[in-house]
Amino acid sequence: MKIGIVCYPTFGGSGVVATELGLELSKRGHEIHFITYNQPVRLELISNNVHYHEVNVPEYPLFHYQPYELALSSKLVDMVKLHKIEILHVHYAIPHAYAAYMAKKMLIEENIHVPIVTTLHGTDITLVGSHPFYKPAVTFSINKSDAVTAVSDSLKEDTLRLFDIKNEIKVVTNFIDLDKYTGSFSNCHRAILAKDDEKIITHISNLRPVKRVDDVIEIFYNIQKEMPAKLMLAGEGPERERIEARCVELGIYNKVAFLGKSHEIDKILWFSDLFLLPSQTESFGLAALEAMASRVPVISSNTGGIPEVNVQGVSGFLSDVGDVADMTKNALYILSDEARLETFKGNARQTALKFDVQTIVPQYEKIYEDTLAKFLVL
Repeated sequence: MKIGIVCYPTFGGSGVVATELGLELSKRGHEIHFITYNQPVRLELISNNVHYHEVNVPEYPLFHYQPYELALSSKLVDMVKLHKIEILHVHYAIPHAYAAYMAKKMLIEENIHVPIVTTLHGTDITLVGSHPFYKPAVTFSINKSDAVTAVSDSLKEDTLRLFDIKNEIKVVTNFIDLDKYTGSFSNCHRAILAKDDEKIITHISNLRPVKRVDDVIEIFYNIQKEMPAKLMLAGEGPERERIEARCVELGIYNKVAFLGKSHEIDKILWFSDLFLLPSQTESFGLAALEAMASRVPVISSNTGGIPEVNVQGVSGFLSDVGDVADMTKNALYILSDEARLETFKGNARQTALKFDVQTIVPQYEKIYEDTLAKFLVL
């Protein structure tokens, strides 16, 4: 198949999943065309089966905000015609599904018929999409898609609760290539992060308020009072400056490493002993899955799709949002006994197996095939 993929080319979960999906599909013989405004961060290799097409938005003084949706729709039309793309897989309802539908209607005028598969990732539903200004556009985009998927049961339920959806929504979870998480690093790499007797605690996010990084700091503060420990904070976002000030206030700034948008997440995770994800909400919790694949147990909130990933008492523990005391207790329970820690590490990796790329990507292939077959009948 010739598949066009539209996504945000960022470090965020949806961009990562879309890119990894395209790369895996290319390995399976499909021709993949990424269509977005920048090359996706994990798209390191362009090959005969993987292509990248940049969406340029011309600057017009007439517009206060430049019309990305219009530019994307036009680019999709051009790329479908030029490369004979058979199906469009768009990640995020708005603006991507909205733009894809406009492209689809323009192509019909030229007797070219291309179905749209829309994957809902979370923010497009729970944050942006539920806003009254955008709700009609999101509802329209989902209902006009030829197939719709959501990355968790929780997100599917939220979508059906918030919008008047006529389309069927299939749950296809996020995934991970477990072969990439094998830990081919020596202990000298660990020494860069922490001393031998220090436990390594990690949090990775875009440092937005919804991630509750304050709770991460408080949990770590409690942990380091009981045992030697270092905190690895990877990611950039609006909360960073305030969080740094909080670390100074608590007297733990020298125990916290602010790593920014690191390209060595695999190395950081491999040497981590515990991953913290106390978010207000998560549609899935891809960061937790990446940690588990690296044999890192997870202390998380029990919100959104996280309980579908992190198994209570097996791969880690779940607590109510904001319950720092319970999260601290669970963290210390895992970290205070080496044998117990090793058991949780093994369980984390084992739990991650069901989300392996080889299990999930064929589900998308089946959706493409069924959608194309249905479309041809119509």
